[in-house]
Amino acid sequence: MKDVQFGELPLLKFDQEVWICVYSPDGSSFAVLLSDNTINVYGTSNWERTCVLDDLSSEVTSIDCSPNGDRIVLGSRDFTVRVWNVATGTCLYILIGHTREVFDVVYSPRGNMVLSASGDGTIQLWDVETGDCRHILSAHDVIKHVKFSPRGDSIASGHTFTARLWDVTTGECRNILIGHAELLRQISYSPQGDLLATVDADGEAKIWEVETGKCRHTLQGYGSLVFSPNGHQIASSDVWSTVQLWDVETGGCIRELPGKGTNIYSIAFSPQGEQIVTGGYDMTVRLWDVETGECRQIMTGHAGSVYDVLFSPKGDCIASVSRDGTVRLWSVGLGRIRKISKNHSDSVMSVKHSPRLDQIASCSQDSTIRLWDAETGVCCRTMIGHTGFVYNIAYSPRDDLLVSCSADMTVRLWEIESGTCRHIFTGHPGKVWDVAFSPNGNQIASASDDNTVRLWNVDTGECQHVLTGHSSSAWNVTYSPQGNQIASSDFEGTVRLWDVETGACQNTLTGHTWTVDRVVYSPNGNQIASCSRDKTVRLWDTKTGVCTHIFIGHRNVVMRVVYSPRGNQIASSSDDNTVRLWDVESGECRHTLIGHKKKISAIAYSPRGNYIVSWADNGEARLCDVETGECCWTIDYGATKSIWTDLSYNLVWMSSDVDAFITGDGDGSVRVWDVTEEGGQCRVRMRWTSTNGQLMVEDARIQDVKGLSHLNAGLMKQRGAVGDPVIRLGLREASKQVIAMTSVVSKLKSSSNAAALNLPSPSAADLSTTHSEQQTEG
Repeated sequence: MKDVQFGELPLLKFDQEVWICVYSPDGSSFAVLLSDNTINVYGTSNWERTCVLDDLSSEVTSIDCSPNGDRIVLGSRDFTVRVWNVATGTCLYILIGHTREVFDVVYSPRGNMVLSASGDGTIQLWDVETGDCRHILSAHDVIKHVKFSPRGDSIASGHTFTARLWDVTTGECRNILIGHAELLRQISYSPQGDLLATVDADGEAKIWEVETGKCRHTLQGYGSLVFSPNGHQIASSDVWSTVQLWDVETGGCIRELPGKGTNIYSIAFSPQGEQIVTGGYDMTVRLWDVETGECRQIMTGHAGSVYDVLFSPKGDCIASVSRDGTVRLWSVGLGRIRKISKNHSDSVMSVKHSPRLDQIASCSQDSTIRLWDAETGVCCRTMIGHTGFVYNIAYSPRDDLLVSCSADMTVRLWEIESGTCRHIFTGHPGKVWDVAFSPNGNQIASASDDNTVRLWNVDTGECQHVLTGHSSSAWNVTYSPQGNQIASSDFEGTVRLWDVETGACQNTLTGHTWTVDRVVYSPNGNQIASCSRDKTVRLWDTKTGVCTHIFIGHRNVVMRVVYSPRGNQIASSSDDNTVRLWDVESGECRHTLIGHKKKISAIAYSPRGNYIVSWADNGEARLCDVETGECCWTIDYGATKSIWTDLSYNLVWMSSDVDAFITGDGDGSVRVWDVTEEGGQCRVRMRWTSTNGQLMVEDARIQDVKGLSHLNAGLMKQRGAVGDPVIRLGLREASKQVIAMTSVVSKLKSSSNAAALNLPSPSAADLSTTHSEQQTEG
């Protein structure tokens, strides 16, 4: 094992969507509410599940843990409040009194009372020990949110457009806070209890003085809001991309934390107030330094939006909740001195290998180009200059230059050795979608949103030809193997063939009825293949422009087409989640490769043409045998962000003695995978990944390994280890088994045939050994 990612602990993975997560105030337990209406409770010392609460009669709307973590209270749509014992998994009380669904429940700071808010317009205050209702606070309005003050002497409630403050002892309403014009969706006390923050559905946040009911500050356009532990600051996330820190006293903005243009759904202060954690649409968890505003760590791994983040009460762990059905746990202490500096900060759009195969280039939506050592994965250089998405890159045949095209309407030519920009080609008045080097390296072709293709001189930087004729965006451009012809495709479905020397259009290929996303030359240059969103693939004669074959079979748009190395076969991939292999001569479909669950972003043949690899939007790659069509190997690490399929060149096979392919992912990572044959079996291993410090254990077999804890076994298996280790029983588990076996034996003794059964039972030595091992492990 090497390069363990920042503080990564085994993830909690579920088949259902995660709805609510909550730590107990003492940090000893962690509860997860799932969409199937079950609650899983974990001990935070080893993250083993201690109990499952599944005997729930109706949908649970809210949960809260008691201060010492031994009980959980649930609010439900069946109008009831239920109190559960965490250790035994039994229901202690069913509190009945509400006449509509219960929207929120919360324990008092001392744990002796529970509050419940309901759609019946009441708040009910319950005695935890007796189950009696002490007060019914009537507001004659639906109550969605309720909070105890930090001292437990007052209550705040959120209604349709107002908030109310109540006295716990008398049950009287002290103040009605009026000012919001939209539904309230959040209320929270300051740590001192002297202020109350409210946020409505329109993003308006207000800070109120609890004593007077006066509105001190109003903030516009915010998604969520949280007080710092000392109460001097407020952190708020706006509806787009930033977190702002505000001075509570003055209402002035102290600092902005940029979120890189992505919606931020959740924020939380560390208990010490030194750090802020955010989660959002970009599927990352980001850790920020409050003092400097610096992003200290970017944590990747989720395959869906992160909609909740929580610090543990001690501040040593972060829990992140995602739409991908997982809760990921991160050790904060390990992350304070490290930063991710290698990965792209946004989706990778294209990856290419150098002609000498010793280097890999990647470009990204983060506007940068990065060069990597192909063997070690070390980032050699970052090229900065573009001001928009970088869509594609290409190495020069002489391996000394790299060309890039961007949404900033420019083409840039870079010197690989120094990383400097030699030329900036300007002239396109629209985004430049594609770029290519001529086979002799003297010319560059670029295709643009302005409906033109331009040819550039590499030495002088001058534009030699502007190729006009497309009636819509020129989407794709490629040189013939001989370099005397160019093929380009456009958004409306037309392919044009151009003479490189004169810039004249030789042929216009019509027949497709929708966008042609890719056009490729055959290895001998006599033929081109085009794939279209009209669900077809067409083969054309490059001299006459005649369509020789129309391949029909895909049930959705065809986004990729590629020739085999010998040119006798082509492969096409589609949004119908399949790859089809076609015979060039006969036009027959040889194989339909199925198995992907998401649309396929890229395909590539191996250099010998015996394998084809396909890469899907969910991060799954499938390596298939071309001759048989059988899947030889599947990689599924889970993409952390969907890939922009229209423009990604995010899969390239390296033409070398050792088969390997390169992938670029939506999480900004670049990975190299080695393909080997062992004993007639194909095997794929990750050579390296640009993701900072991911655990790599592809070769580790842990079958029947002894001594691994549940924690380490889970971490290794989620990162690719194979097999099931022998996990030692802890004292609690051993005791449960003994109790269960004793119960069985007792029942069997009372039956008439008990003597005929030979039952195993644990010896005293066994129990002593188990107890000894548990003490050693502790």
